[in-house]
Formats: sequence, C-alpha cells, structure tokens
Amino acid sequence: MAFRTFLSSMGINAPAVDTVPGRTAVRPGDELPFKILVRGGGADVKVDRLAVELVIRVEESETTETNWTDPHVLATSDTGAFALAAKEDREFEGSLAIPWEMPLTHALGRRLKGARCALRTTMEIDNAVDRGDFDEIAVHARPVQDAMFQAFADLGFRFDEAEVKKHFRNFQQTQTLGYCQELEFWFPASYNRQDQLEMTVITPDAESVEVIPGSTGSFLFTADELDVQRWTSWLDEFCRERWDR
Repeated sequence: MAFRTFLSSMGINAPAVDTVPGRTAVRPGDELPFKILVRGGGADVKVDRLAVELVIRVEESETTETNWTDPHVLATSDTGAFALAAKEDREFEGSLAIPWEMPLTHALGRRLKGARCALRTTMEIDNAVDRGDFDEIAVHARPVQDAMFQAFADLGFRFDEAEVKKHFRNFQQTQTLGYCQELEFWFPASYNRQDQLEMTVITPDAESVEVIPGSTGSFLFTADELDVQRWTSWLDEFCRERWDR
C-alpha cells in the first residue's frame, strides 16, 4: 500500500490517501478492519465524502461481463464530510462486515479463476468524485465450502471458473445479497458427460447450506451435515441418479 494522490486535477492542492486493510485474507462472516491515512495537499479543502467500499466482479447476464473497472458495491463505510488543512495528516479507522453469502476468491488455498474482490477508496471534493486504486482481498472458503471443493476433486471433477451473477429466482434461504456465485466444474469421464456441472452454494449464516446444482432444484442441509465424505456421497449419488455411466 502507498499514498495515492486523489483528484489530480487539483494539482498541488490534491490530497493523498492510503487505505490499509487490517488483513488481506478473510472468510465469509468475518469483520475486515481498515485504516485510512489522509495527507493534505497544497491548500485547505473540505472533503465531502471519503468512503471505503467492498466491491466484487459481477456478470450482468449470460452474454455480457462487468468490467473490473466498474464492479458492484456490496458494503460501504463512510467518514462523512470533514475539513482537511494543507499538509495535515488525518487517520480514520473502520471496518466492513464480510457477508455470509460472500462470493469466494479462493478455495482449498488456491485462487478461483474469474473471482475478484477488493476494497476501493472513494473521495469526493466539490462534486468531483475520484475512485481510487483497488486493494484486492482474498475471500477464502469456509470449512464446509472447502469440503465441497475437495469432494469434487476426489470424484474427478475439474474446476473451470467462478462467476458471480445477479439472481432472479427465489431460494429456500433468505438472501441478503442480490448476487450468487456459480461454480463451474467439468464432468469426469465416469459420468458420461462432455459438459459442465454448474453449482451454486448459498450459505446465509453459519448453520445452513443450500445447494443448487444446475437447474435441477435446490437441496437444503445444515452445515454440520456436510464434511468431505458426506459431500462426496451426496454429489456422487446426485450425478448417478441423473446420468448413466
């Protein structure tokens, strides 16, 4: 992390900001603390708004993708307006709650292709808005989610990509986000399929897991029902019932 000059159109009067996450790896349900260090420029200014946003990459539809330069905001922490004197140093502390349904960027300790999450700092002065650089954050799977990825691997599935999409359907669980993450796995030869299995896993709290494989309906479990062995047995049985070997 390093100070970045905001609103460069102000020249030497531009303030500089450095956002420092308390950690760069979290799990759904965690709290992510951060500090914002602000350094005044060449003149006194009134900062109308200084905010840190939790942002993710979301696909708008089956045919279009959201560019990472314009991600979707999941949560915001805002300092409100304040006066910043020339050359003055200010420090703010805050935190953002990582939603239980947060899309993952890592599972089994490895990066998931297609998944991105970051903190983005936004400063507004005199109606001019500058959205700063991204500080990327790794969102690691919870143990029950890692167990699912391990079950896929043990059965010979090959992970392809993670996509976050707006959802337009009702799930069994109460949703707090307008998005859900779709995980794409290539079938192994043993299931006599040449395509992918798309799996959506909703974890709205620490106790429950909703599994949506493709368009075949949803299955509700408690989190303690799904370790690697149970995930593997359920997934294998599900696939065998639908596709002959």
